[in-house]
Amino acid sequence: MTPSMAQIRSHKKSGPSQRQLKVGEVIRRTLSEILARDEIHDPELNRISITVSEVTTSPDLQIATVYIMPLGGKLYEEAIAALARNKGQIRSIVGRKAGLKFAPDLRFRIDETFDRIDSTRALFEREEVRRDLGADPEVEDAANTGSQSD
Repeated sequence: MTPSMAQIRSHKKSGPSQRQLKVGEVIRRTLSEILARDEIHDPELNRISITVSEVTTSPDLQIATVYIMPLGGKLYEEAIAALARNKGQIRSIVGRKAGLKFAPDLRFRIDETFDRIDSTRALFEREEVRRDLGADPEVEDAANTGSQSD
């Protein structure tokens, strides 16, 4: 039986392929190594300690979005500007060291995961939210059941 176009389309939207994940991880490790060893000759970039938290790639592997976090959560703009200024050199080194046939275009973004976690935590700590969660017997039962050991 041949799959319909709707089935094919829905399958493609299920998330990144194994190849995308693998290439993204190879780029992340390679870029982290390059930045840690100060292989880019830019004093401004080298004075900022940058963590590469994730790299996502487009389905055709032509674009890689690099999510970074400057150490201490400061100097966001400076880090992005320095990386963008050296994008060509970084792309060339990543392609060569990672052994990629084609080095993708790199797009640098700030990783906002920790900010979202903090705002979610703050939301759950608000009195009205705690009251609403505590008023739901199913939530209380689940919380009590999860904390008890048999």
